[in-house]
Order: sequence, then structure tokens, then C-alpha cells
Amino acid sequence: MTTASISENNHHNTKIHGTVWKIGWMMFLINLSFVMGYSYIAIYMDSLGVAMAWIGVAEGVAEASSYIMKLFSGMLSDYFRRRKPLMVVGYSLIVTSRVIFGFASSLTPIFLGRLGERIGNGTQSTPRDTMVADVVPPKQIGSAYGLKRALSQGGAFLGAIVAMFAMRLFDNDIQSVFQAAIIPAILAYCILIFFIKEPKRFNHSAVSAEIPLPEEKRRHPISLKNLPLLGKSFWMLMLVVAIFMLSRFSEGFLCLYARKTFNMPLENVPLVMMVFNAAWCLTAYPVGRMADRMNRYWFLIIGIIFLVLADMVLANATTLTMLWIGVAFWGMQYAITMNIFLSLIAEIVPEDLRGTGFGCYYIIIALSEFFASNIAGVVSQYFGQSRMFLASGIIGAFSLLVLIVIMGYKSKK
Repeated sequence: MTTASISENNHHNTKIHGTVWKIGWMMFLINLSFVMGYSYIAIYMDSLGVAMAWIGVAEGVAEASSYIMKLFSGMLSDYFRRRKPLMVVGYSLIVTSRVIFGFASSLTPIFLGRLGERIGNGTQSTPRDTMVADVVPPKQIGSAYGLKRALSQGGAFLGAIVAMFAMRLFDNDIQSVFQAAIIPAILAYCILIFFIKEPKRFNHSAVSAEIPLPEEKRRHPISLKNLPLLGKSFWMLMLVVAIFMLSRFSEGFLCLYARKTFNMPLENVPLVMMVFNAAWCLTAYPVGRMADRMNRYWFLIIGIIFLVLADMVLANATTLTMLWIGVAFWGMQYAITMNIFLSLIAEIVPEDLRGTGFGCYYIIIALSEFFASNIAGVVSQYFGQSRMFLASGIIGAFSLLVLIVIMGYKSKK
């Protein structure tokens, strides 16, 4: 390969693969739809007389179902070496759940719709995230995940704005807002069906046309025996994930906190999700680019620190300004930690087991977030919502200590 061709190839590789942009816009629309409804899910259940503890149980079950499916969909995508079919199945369930929300008038269909939505999300998430790693070179992993997440959270930001206008337009009729959320979900589904193509070879964009493609990786059978093959670094990272995610409860509790503690008008509650997603959107891509050039573990430390700061601010919030600062920090810690976790997994897990690696990551999150939402619901009901944030901050600080110990261990090797 000549020097000129190498330079041309490097210049070309500064552009993020078109598939990542298409996935990002698909996520933009689906998150717009999601936030339109999600901003009011917990409030709607509360209006039906459901106790805070049971709202926590419902959120925990829904989120756990999502992450359980992420494990199985990841293993299946590795076995069949195809990503798109599982994404189609997942998005079909998501669109169906939006229709259920739009016509539900009692707790049971709302819960079933929420469960179906999260199962669908779990089915498509791991193949989707793995497809991103399949089509970009290793040095662009952070940037690619940052771009995807920035577009995703941009949709969530717009979804909060649309939700507020829809609530005013429909005279505080939550069910009508749920019906309006069906439209962007269908548009996202169309992007997936008609514009996103299955990669012919995994990670083919990382290979120049003048370099022979690597031999096809062997197909691993679907078996728990594959788990040790993910490596020691992966499982040490998963220990941090398991502890850290115990501190992160559902954002529905942030909405309830604003509503109950600050008497926020119902139509303004989506402002919480808007600030949260704006902070996430604006932070995700810059962090991804910087992390591609530096030690990702240091960025993970910064992300956990932002979680602890968010908890301290929210636990002591006495004004709306403090509330917004705390919610913004909550969004920033999501942008940093989620990007870094995904980027590290893409780096340290063997290419032919990426789907399994992402799936294990999501199932660990499932277990942790199930307990996190349940803990948040119980603490809120019996000790007050400010204590919920204090508990979260303590757990987050402990995960930071574990991460520092692991970094010290790795540096000695």
C-alpha cells in the first residue's frame, strides 16, 4: 500500500459509517416516541392509586425484562451472525406497545404495554449496539457510540417538548398523548425496514480494500461455556457495572420528585426529561471523541463522580434551580458511563463474542436496576424521596472505590 493510499484511507476513516447515522436517526424517532409517553407513565399509575412501592416494582420488572432479552438477543445474533432480524422483531413489539398505550384505560394494559415495550427494546438493543461495533474501526468506537447516543437523546429531548405541547393541546388527556406517540414509532420502524442493511462482513469498514479480509470467525454455539472466553478484564468491568447500576433508579422517580416536592404542574413535568436528555445529548459525542484518544477508565471515574454530585444536589434541592442542576448532572453521568461501558466492551471482548458480551452487560444491568428501582420505591415511601438520592450517592461512591482498586490491579500487571 502506498503512502498516498494510506493517507487517503485514514482521511476516509475520519468519517463515521453511514449505518451509524441511520441507526442514530432511527433511535432519534423511537426515543421521541418513548419520552412522550414515559414522562407520564409513573404519574398515570400514581393517578390510578398505585402505591409508590408498587410503581417501583412495576418499573423494576419492566426494566429487568428488557435486559434479560438483551442477553438472549446478543447470544442469538452471535450464533446466527446476523443483527437486523432481531432488531425487526424488537421494533415490532415496540410499535405494538405504543398502540396498547394509546388505547389503554386501566393499570393492567398499561403495565402489559410497558412490559412489551421493554421486551422489544431488549430484543433490538444488543444487535443494534453490536452492529455499530461491526461497521466501525476500533479507533472510532467511542465517537460512533457517542454520535448514536447524541442523536438518540436529541430525540428524547424533542420528545419532552412535544409531550408538553401535546398535553396542552389535548387538555391534559394523557391517553391522547400516548396515541400521538405512535406516529414517530412507526417512522422509526420504516427506517429500520427500508434503510438499514445487514453488514456483509463484521467490521469490514476497518479493513482497507487493498488488504485481504480476515477469515470468517467460527460460529460459537449458544452456551454458557462461552462466558469465560469473554476475559478477566471484561468480568472485572462487570463487577463495577453491577455495583454502579444499583445506584441508578428509573427516571420516572425524577419526574415524581419534581411533581410532589416542587408541586410542578402536570403539563410541565416533561421539562425534567427535557433537561435530562439535553445534558445527555450534549455530552455524549464530545466524551466519545475524547475517550477515543485517552484512557477510558479515567472517563468512567468522571462519570461516577457526576452521579454522586447529582445525588447530593437533588437530595438537598430546595429550589427549582437546584433541581435542574441535579437533573442535568444525572443526564451527564448517563452520557459518560453508558458510552464508556459500551466502548470498553467493544474493545476487550473477542469480535465473534461481542453480542454475548453486550448481552451479559445488559443482564447485569437488569439485575442491578431491578433492585435499584425497588429500593428507590421503598426508600421514597417510608423515608422520603431525598433519602432515595442519599442511598444512590452512597452506592455510587462505593462503585468508584471498586473501580479505583481494579485500575490499580490492572496497572500492576
